[in-house]
Amino acid sequence: MNTATNKFDGNYPEGVAVVIGGSGGIGKGICLALAEHGARVALSYRSNASAAQQTVTELQQLGHSAEAFALELSSLEQVSAALGDLQARHQRIHTLVFAAGANITMTYVGDIDPVEWHQTIDGELNGFFHVIKTAMPLMRQTGGGSIVAITTAGLDRHPPLDILSTAPKAGIEALVRGIAREEGRYNIRANCVAPGVIDGGLFERLKPQVKPEFIEAMKRNTALKRFGTINEVAAVAAFLTTPAAAYVTGQHLCVDGGYSV
Repeated sequence: MNTATNKFDGNYPEGVAVVIGGSGGIGKGICLALAEHGARVALSYRSNASAAQQTVTELQQLGHSAEAFALELSSLEQVSAALGDLQARHQRIHTLVFAAGANITMTYVGDIDPVEWHQTIDGELNGFFHVIKTAMPLMRQTGGGSIVAITTAGLDRHPPLDILSTAPKAGIEALVRGIAREEGRYNIRANCVAPGVIDGGLFERLKPQVKPEFIEAMKRNTALKRFGTINEVAAVAAFLTTPAAAYVTGQHLCVDGGYSV
């Protein structure tokens, strides 16, 4: 039984919230936030089964319902099979959060390795397409739902060296706007949460690639003069899936401490 006492508890319909890329970092934070709001959570991972199981165990120890499943986003067949299985077992996917991100090289546009470019686009942008291509018909059949994509505030203010992150997310944002406009008639909402620099997750893996003075310059260029936390991003993403955001769709919401101002 869910032991959380958040005021949104019980307001999700029966079914499951799916977090793509929920095994660590921001994805894990979103799993925890959704569970605290009363959702059953199913999270995907690509290769790190131990991290995914650790997240499931943590959720279960808090009294929440959670499960993990392996998923290769570049395969439409795998995505269709996995989401179809979840729909069959839980009757409904009412929430879908896409929090997957590639391990990228920090580089300038002119120095992009074509092999890495195609791998990044295939894994992230095409992966998102595979997910929504599968999820939208399932949501239509069961009364709609909420889709949230975790993108980047770098789409509002370009951060040098970050093009392999911003380029696929620009495509994801275009798809989200299309979903919001075209699928609203089926009660499907779609929004983007665009983090700035967040302590933890992908940023921790990218730190060694940039100079300390570059990191400090990014902090100075943020209105709040600090980096964000995983919980701050997760709280906004979870809010967008709740009834409190029932009239919000097609939006790009920066959680960046004013970096994009």
